[in-house]
Amino acid sequence: MDSSSLEGKVALVTGAARGLGAAIAHEVAAAGARVVVTDLDEGRGRATAEDLGAMFLQQDVTREEDWSHVMARTVEAFGGLDVVVNNAGIETASLMVDCDLADFRRVMAVNADGCFLGTKWAMRVMRPGGAAGRGGAVVNLSSVAGLVGVAGLGAYCAAKGAVRLLTKSAAIESARLGYGVRVNSLHPAVIKTDMGEAVVRSLVDLGLAADVAGAEALMLQMHPMGYGRPEDVAAAVRYLAAGSGRWINGAELVLDGGLTAG
Repeated sequence: MDSSSLEGKVALVTGAARGLGAAIAHEVAAAGARVVVTDLDEGRGRATAEDLGAMFLQQDVTREEDWSHVMARTVEAFGGLDVVVNNAGIETASLMVDCDLADFRRVMAVNADGCFLGTKWAMRVMRPGGAAGRGGAVVNLSSVAGLVGVAGLGAYCAAKGAVRLLTKSAAIESARLGYGVRVNSLHPAVIKTDMGEAVVRSLVDLGLAADVAGAEALMLQMHPMGYGRPEDVAAAVRYLAAGSGRWINGAELVLDGGLTAG
């Protein structure tokens, strides 16, 4: 049996209307999973879902009532839930001395609160006695910015660092209570998506690089193997979610082409 197959599984991917989330949704669908695409962006979300033959549900990941609704609809439609990918996230670039508290809280809400709620509801539904009750896997999208500090991304670093340790706590709790739910985090470096491009431009806006060419040169110097692609992250999600990751729990899988190795 193919250990990378997700045949017969049900997977929910947040923030999947475009970019990294859409690539992840395509990958788990290609692995055989029935997919639920969620996003605030209804137009793009529905388009992605239609392309996959998946179900779309509009969701604000910071709202607990949205999580309750999405979980209930998923189990009702497919009879279970096996994989939850907490991908939804935002980024605000600002020097620490200029960062507004409201912006900091918004980044924390989407990235950290959203991941907390997604993990909480996944464990509730997947554990024995839950609406699905057959165990499963949670993959939380953190970042290399959750492992090391990055100038101009203080709020993002704080949020992604929170995701890292939230993941570990949930993983050991699930294991000790016999829930059968594995919880792991992924830590990509800069990926060529709209968000990744925004990071490069922000270096110039914040005075950390003289121009876009200088920002690009700095980023490429940091990434020994060049930028990552959405497919690289999507493949790692599949690995953790499938049977290939059956003994991986509470791990932080770094996808950075060597950025943090030096």
